Order: sequence, then structure tokens, then C-alpha cells
Amino acid sequence: MARPARAAFVTLVATALCAGLCTSQVNTAGAVPAAAGDAVAQQAPAVLAPATTEGVAPTAAGVAKALAAVLKDPSLGPHHGVYVYDASRNKPLFSVGAGTPYTPASTLKLLTTVSALETLGPDHTFATKVVSGAKGSVVLVGGGDPLLAVRPSAGDGYPTRATLQTLAASTAKALKAQGLTAVSLGYDASLFTGPAINARWEANYVPEGIAAPTSALWVNEGRIAPGMAKRSTAPAQAAAVAFQKLLVQYGIKVAAAPKPAVAPAAAAPIAQVKSPTLGQIVEYINLHSDNDGAETLLRHVGIATGNGGSYVGGVKGVRATLTKLGLDVSKATIYDGSGLTRTNKVPLDVLAGAVRVAVSKDHPELRHLLTGLPVAGFNGSLRERFSTVGTGPGLGLVRAKTGTLTGVHSLAGYARDVSGTLLVFAVASDSVPVPKTLDARAALDRTTSLLAACGC
Repeated sequence: MARPARAAFVTLVATALCAGLCTSQVNTAGAVPAAAGDAVAQQAPAVLAPATTEGVAPTAAGVAKALAAVLKDPSLGPHHGVYVYDASRNKPLFSVGAGTPYTPASTLKLLTTVSALETLGPDHTFATKVVSGAKGSVVLVGGGDPLLAVRPSAGDGYPTRATLQTLAASTAKALKAQGLTAVSLGYDASLFTGPAINARWEANYVPEGIAAPTSALWVNEGRIAPGMAKRSTAPAQAAAVAFQKLLVQYGIKVAAAPKPAVAPAAAAPIAQVKSPTLGQIVEYINLHSDNDGAETLLRHVGIATGNGGSYVGGVKGVRATLTKLGLDVSKATIYDGSGLTRTNKVPLDVLAGAVRVAVSKDHPELRHLLTGLPVAGFNGSLRERFSTVGTGPGLGLVRAKTGTLTGVHSLAGYARDVSGTLLVFAVASDSVPVPKTLDARAALDRTTSLLAACGC
């Protein structure tokens, strides 16, 4: 398949993003509509020549030959492997070193996010609301929105987040309409249960800002301030304090410091804000490898499957959902939703399987898993990758979730090879010598680039 140069690829992406949004519109015949007074409509130039195919459909022997050298790279350590699935023909194609499970690191997020899409649906949203409590009080109720912010921030980007600022403005307006200008404030984060910090994480993860205590009510993913790594040890309380300050700004006096409360059952909301859709949240989590977002989705999977909103319930829900999707998780050991713990062990065919079911025509509800995967060399956690010798064929054409812990590196995603075959893959090592970290990453990038270049 003819491959676009990097500049041409950027032009193609920009053109696609522009469709329907730019001031100049292209009609169905490919011509720009004539402006008033123009004698002849102008023809829009082609962005890229049509893709062509070459080579033959990949075979196990062909892929083995193409990958033979890179899989011998000593930087990968003794425990490394690759699994490749031919999604165009719905059959396993090639694997080596895939007989034993691997520490997946953040490629585990594929299992969490695909389970969330399957159990809740891509259009699902999470509501943060304010309800009436005891006389003269209101309760801020967390709905497990992973991206809830205090107020809009220039650094937030896509997707547009729900904010406490909007919620406070709506709440103040509703209270004033009832003749209330002074209230006491409680907060309810009881949607999620069990420990807020996973016992299998390293002890320094929360203090160093790698992750936050998981809460159904937080802002800026538990950060002390937007953009900062440091996290609050009590994110629900911190969110309530931020909300209290906003209520005061909007003319509502709050009697004392917010306190934990239980919202009355079935209480109608005074005001509420809704998160972006789950599909958008999944795209964000996988693009940026968002640990906190993945952990909230794990809890939601637990709730949606009737297993409860704890770590244990979430893992049970993920395992049940993956099994429902046809993945064999009997050899997988899963303890969290983000992949932060090294005690997770997952076979490569299961990691690739999350992508495989998402590309299947039988599961259109899972497509956001694909659209959120980083593009090699261009965005997300692959922005600074695919820049070494031998990775050019994958640039812009490999889409994959990254996984990184000390000594652990993985990629799981898909690429269409030059014959037009859609290849789904997982490649990993959990035995990389620390001094060889960059070499190992480059070897994984080369592996997937060779798949994209394959006509074998």
C-alpha cells in the first residue's frame, strides 16, 4: 500500500478534522462552491493519491521471517514475545513467546476501557449533582465523573469537561428561586466502595502524583491544582471545599465547612452537570494513558455488572465482560484498572483480543477503543516514538496503546499492512534491563513498523 510522507499525512489528518467545521466547504463533486460573482467554481486539489496494495496476504512464515532479526534484539531481555492476529480474515496469524502471561503495564487499560464500553455503552454519561438534604442543607453527590474540573482550563483540550463552576452557578440560581441564600453543605462520595488506594501499588505512587486515591467525587483527578502532579489525600472533601467557595462567589452563604453526608434516596437534583460521553472519555484515557480515569472506569464496570464499586468488584466485572466478548481470561491475573501494579499478568492474545473485538463488525459499540489509540509519532503516548532507524514504515500508520513500567514495555494495537490486511498485535517484554530502556522501546517500534510494511 502506498505510504504518505509525514507532511502529507499531517495534511490528510488536518483535512479530515476540518470537514464540516471550516469556512470553506467542499461539495460532493469535490468542487468548492462558487462565491458570489465567481464565474467558475474552483476544483479542490487531491490531498493524496489513492492507496494501492502490493505484496501478498501475510502468512505465518512471512511474518516470522520479517520479525526474526528484531525479536533477537538483546535489549528485550529473556521474556519477550509478540502475538499477531489477521483481522481481515479473522484468524490468528503468528506468535512467539506468547505462551506465558506478561506484566502488561498500561496496555491493561485496553481491557478496562473495552469492558466499560461494552457494559455501559459509548453514549453513557456520569452526572455530578446537588440535592436537598436535611432542612437548610444541600448535598454534593459524586457520580464518578473521572474528568470533572473546578472550572474550564486552557489546558484541558478534548473532550470538554463538566465543571463545578457550572454546577455552582446552576445551584445558586435554583436556591435563590426558592428564596434561599444560606445553606450548609454535605458531600456524598459513596458510589465507590472499598479502599481508595490499591494495596498492590507501590507505596510512593500517590505521594508522587502517579495516581490519586480513587473517588466517585473529585476534581482535576484529585490534583491539588490543575496541571500539578501532587494529589489530595481526601479528594472528595477537596472537591466539596472548592464547590463551597464557588457557591459563595455566586451569592450563597455556606454555614460551615462541608461534611460527609448521605444523599436522600431518590432525591431529585437541584442542579447537575454531565460528563463527556463514555466514548470520549475512553479516547482520552487511552490516548494519554490516564491512570486515574482507568481506575474510575474499573469501578463503574463493577457497578454495571452487579459486582459493586470496589477494586474487587471492578475486576470481577472486567473478567466477566471480557469472557462475554469471547476472550479467554483463565490465565490472566488482574488487580487494577490502570496497569500500575506489577502483579498483573495477562497473555498477549488477551491484550490483542481487546483490539480484535473492537475492530469486529459485531461490536460497533466498541469503536472508541480504536479511535482513541495513539498514532505512531504523532500524538498521545506515541508522540515522541517511531523516530529511530527502522521505524519509518510505522510512522502515522501504527496505532497502539503503550505500556511502561521500569523494566516493562509493551504495545498493543493495529496496523494495515501494504497488502491491505488489518493486523492486530500485542508485543511486550517485562524483562528489559534498565540501561536498555530506550533500545527496547525502539525494538518494539520496529516490530510494529515491520508489520505495517509487511506484504509477506
